[in-house]
Amino acid sequence: MIAAAPSLSGLDDLRAALPHIAGAEADLVAITNHSEPIFLSQTNLRLESVSAGFACALHMHQPTIPAGANGELICNLQNMFEHQGDGDNHNASVFAWCYSRMGDFIPELVDQGCNPRIMLDYSGNLLWGLVQMGRDDILDNLKRITCNPKYQPHVEWLGTMWSHAVVPSTPIPDLKLQIQAWQQYFASIFGTEALQRVKGFSPPEMHMPNHPDVLFEYIKALKECGYRWLMVQEHSLENLDGSSLSQAQKYIPNRLVARNSKGETISITALIKTQGSDTKLVAQMQPYHEAKGWGRQTIDGVEIPSLVTQIADGENGGVMMNEFPRDFPRPWHEIRDQQSGVVGCNGTEYLELIEAAGVNPEDYPTCQAVQQHKIWQRVDPDHATVEAVERAIADLKATDHQFHMDGASWTNDLSWVQGYENVLEPMNQLSAHFHEKYDPLVQADPSVTQRQDYQEALLYNLLVQTSCFRYWGQGTWTEYARELYRRGEALVKP
Repeated sequence: MIAAAPSLSGLDDLRAALPHIAGAEADLVAITNHSEPIFLSQTNLRLESVSAGFACALHMHQPTIPAGANGELICNLQNMFEHQGDGDNHNASVFAWCYSRMGDFIPELVDQGCNPRIMLDYSGNLLWGLVQMGRDDILDNLKRITCNPKYQPHVEWLGTMWSHAVVPSTPIPDLKLQIQAWQQYFASIFGTEALQRVKGFSPPEMHMPNHPDVLFEYIKALKECGYRWLMVQEHSLENLDGSSLSQAQKYIPNRLVARNSKGETISITALIKTQGSDTKLVAQMQPYHEAKGWGRQTIDGVEIPSLVTQIADGENGGVMMNEFPRDFPRPWHEIRDQQSGVVGCNGTEYLELIEAAGVNPEDYPTCQAVQQHKIWQRVDPDHATVEAVERAIADLKATDHQFHMDGASWTNDLSWVQGYENVLEPMNQLSAHFHEKYDPLVQADPSVTQRQDYQEALLYNLLVQTSCFRYWGQGTWTEYARELYRRGEALVKP
């Protein structure tokens, strides 16, 4: 059982002009850095009777944009409600329902004698937007399944980057700031006890860096913030010899290893999200049907169930909006009635169950970020230097047209870097100026993070990194980013 959660200091009115994304860093360490089981004492699953499991996650996000009546920061969902005639904005009310509806579906299924599971990934932008809009109906529905002991064991929240920043192109000094900002804001809404239970991390766009130093700092930040595991897209990984993951390997935990250019090594448990048409897979509960084709596997002599892991946008597209409400309940009724050995299982719950059965995380299959084998073929990782790694990367870029250090995400046909210099250069400049101004002050006095000027500057720094300002292409969205940059730069300029 987890010990009582410490309080989070420095919280004022939740509806304050600035979101609570900084100021309680020491408290966060005390809250999140524990090794106590989360689900083990309350799970109603028995591993010996499970042949295979499936874990489904829903990703929800709306960006913060400078599009209020006088240029105020508002949630894009609010903008959709206010401009119903533009594009797909007529879906605003349906989107709002999607953000809320798991708070109805889970209690209904539990009350019907079913044993549902769902993992939830909501960006900090969206959670703040719901607060800004006064949507207590949505937030209260989410609190119901997050905090009520009757329903909480069926729901697992996943951490993420506060402003939906894609990790490979986020300035390294801001990785931990993004991660902690989400943790603090989540706790301000759902409480510190709920935050204690957040042990899995869902990266925006399933984007994972493959530059050795960026990946190392990313995993280091995750572990320092108390995370135990990371959801990873299958094609963003390779085995240490450069080969692709075996089919069976994708359905058990892996140990993701990161080596940096100084020869340091760090690792974290990875659950593999398999390829496919993500929204349709989860909307139609395909992971349940796929799990029926899998059985138990062995890790170092211990038999465990295979796990099919998938994530989808929880609101986007007609399939998710219209078919998910019909199809989500069906597997839970079937599992209740048939008891076939295939069950729903959330990520942390699964890992705790198999480790309690005797599996050592050090015995998980070992993998690394895709393309790294080519680097370590040229550089001895035990005697690596920054110069040697950068030289190897430069040589590979010049001689291997398939080699890149842009990372990998849910799609390989979309770059988050190429063609967006007009967003990335200001983004990096704002980050540099933010750290030039505030890092010495925070080092001398950590309470500086509680000051309004720090929190406002941090907010703009994080917002400029939102992936939407690149995903939607040049035009209105890149102008949003440049406006956020202009405001942030005015706050941090020397």
